[in-house]
Amino acid sequence: MERESMEFDVLIVGGGPAGLSAACRVMQLAQEAGEELTVCVVEKGSEIGAHILAGTVFEPTALNELFPDWKEKGAPLNTPVTRDDIFLLKGPENATKIPNAFVPKNMHNHGNYIISLGNLCRWLGEQAEALGVEVYPGFAAAETIVEDGQVKGIITGDMGVARDGSQKDSYMPGMELRAKYTLFTEGCRGHLGKQLISQYKLDEGKDPQHYGIGIKELWDIDPAKHEPGLVVHTTGWPLNESGSTGGSFLYHLENGQVYVGLITDLSYSNPHLSPFEEMQRLKHHPEIKKYLEGGKRVAYGARAITKGGFNSLPKMSFPGGLLLGCDAGTLNFSKIKGSHTAMKSGILGAEAVFAALKEGKSGEEITSFADRFKDSWLYKELYDERNFGPAMHKFGNVVGGAVAFIEQNILRRSLPITLHDTLPDYAAMKPASECKKISYPKPDNTLTFDRLSSVFISNTNHEEDQPVHLKLTNPDIPLQENLPKFDEPAQRYCPAGVYEVVDADDGSGKRFQINAQNCVHCKTCDIKDPAQNITWVTPEGGGGPNYPNM
Repeated sequence: MERESMEFDVLIVGGGPAGLSAACRVMQLAQEAGEELTVCVVEKGSEIGAHILAGTVFEPTALNELFPDWKEKGAPLNTPVTRDDIFLLKGPENATKIPNAFVPKNMHNHGNYIISLGNLCRWLGEQAEALGVEVYPGFAAAETIVEDGQVKGIITGDMGVARDGSQKDSYMPGMELRAKYTLFTEGCRGHLGKQLISQYKLDEGKDPQHYGIGIKELWDIDPAKHEPGLVVHTTGWPLNESGSTGGSFLYHLENGQVYVGLITDLSYSNPHLSPFEEMQRLKHHPEIKKYLEGGKRVAYGARAITKGGFNSLPKMSFPGGLLLGCDAGTLNFSKIKGSHTAMKSGILGAEAVFAALKEGKSGEEITSFADRFKDSWLYKELYDERNFGPAMHKFGNVVGGAVAFIEQNILRRSLPITLHDTLPDYAAMKPASECKKISYPKPDNTLTFDRLSSVFISNTNHEEDQPVHLKLTNPDIPLQENLPKFDEPAQRYCPAGVYEVVDADDGSGKRFQINAQNCVHCKTCDIKDPAQNITWVTPEGGGGPNYPNM
């Protein structure tokens, strides 16, 4: 069966804030110039927004540029931030509120909004379609088309392939989607973006990329405890007990709901640590518990975030396309915000691509993008905060926070030196024998829960009879190397119970089990496996979580 083929001027891989902003901006420019362009967005989720997960306190800077009349157009920014509370959690019971005068400027959220990024992306998708963009959800970009060294588009994943690789009655081959330029906006640790960085050596001379895993829940809480617009951040416990860094958030949005979550830096060294269990433990702290008691958890999700910042940014252009948003790593970790920066990168990418098309180019590298980026507020914002991540990793939250305070509040500019963090996150793992074991309490099913009930309310679904989309380069490594040395940490770093070490059915010992149907597409395994033995590839389009209001 032959593949169908479609051609576009611009193809965008990923329906997140970067991709949708790029799509809207290209079409705006085309309409302003009276030109006709064909623009397509492909999204692996079942709908736009289905796979979108973020905090989210949203800075509207880029949205103001893209749609100055966003209020009139009904963008779902309904809850302005009214107050910031930041706590240092000293232990499971104690906390100290940090006075505003000692909080780095970037942590103040005046003028920002508490939103569902998934709902904002749904709205951006509607704007894109109204401008004439073709939006195709449920289509996973499985591989790139590269000809004569240029990216020419992508091939979507085949549908109806059985686990053993045979074709089912429902088999449909993927389509070739070709374009003059392809923009990759897949989000953190994009499966094709990772290949492009390697193929075109886009990270040459850069610090290794760094990541965190964000685990988030949506709760309906007691109306008497609800304060729309309240932003709460914490640092310290529970992560400091295991020698790791990160922090938590609790955001009061509209309709009596709050988001609560924990970001764990994936540079942690103790293989016994479980980010999921740390998140559950966090909810028993009085500063968090006081809001959640008497409430009900209604949604759960997890997603890795790209947080290396300026020092880890790869080159973002290559022949035939651009790498944008969290696929490149434009998140500003000192602000704990990446949506506005992703959107700005999409806008810059759209403007560069439109200029190239006007010049009659097709597939040549858009070298002018680097200049556009360097002349933008996005470059300045990321450059000014380049020391935050390395300071946190090298010196911990308190000293790292002090460096941020000095730069942002006292000097009002970055230090004249650049700190670097050259140890990849996966290489930070120490042998289990050298690390303290961590005993996590059992879930009480009121405030705390297990992985499987959590995955259930993420609405995660995959066609069970399909090839496993978590590929082991060497299937022997989990049991022969990772188990004896690291007590196989995939059992703990995965927030969805995908990986288990179980007794073999024939009584021959242990086997490594992959429950791929549980996967919430967080990409943590692809990042943190100490042997770099796991590669996440796209499952059938439409599979994975279906996040509501996240």
